[in-house]
Amino acid sequence: MSKPQKIIKKMFDQDAFSQWLGIEIMEVKDGHCKLKMTVRKEMLNGFYISHGGISYSLADTALAFASNTHGKKCISMETSISHTECAKEGDILIATTKELSRTEKTGLYLITITNQDKKNIAYFKGTVYRTSKEWSLENE
Repeated sequence: MSKPQKIIKKMFDQDAFSQWLGIEIMEVKDGHCKLKMTVRKEMLNGFYISHGGISYSLADTALAFASNTHGKKCISMETSISHTECAKEGDILIATTKELSRTEKTGLYLITITNQDKKNIAYFKGTVYRTSKEWSLENE
């Protein structure tokens, strides 16, 4: 298992919310991850479509995972999302990250969420602060 994969596994194992969402890790490498989840009935709003917070949470998890793959602990500073299509019960959402910029102190990421038909559902932009703390993977 690569260092980025070990970091993400450690993060995911401690992340009860992402586990509750049913997020699955599809791909991990430096500055990148791809996640997937299925929209369940309890994730729907009063219009019987996925609550906006569901896709936001998926993208926020992708941001956290992608930004931490380089080995420094990162925390989000600013995030935003634009929903372009509705997601419905049973839809499979896939979040794919793109690292746009990375400096010693910050990182900028674009996360695109698509459904099982490869239709774009949402675009999420996130900026993270890169702390000086390194991920410790000893005894793992």
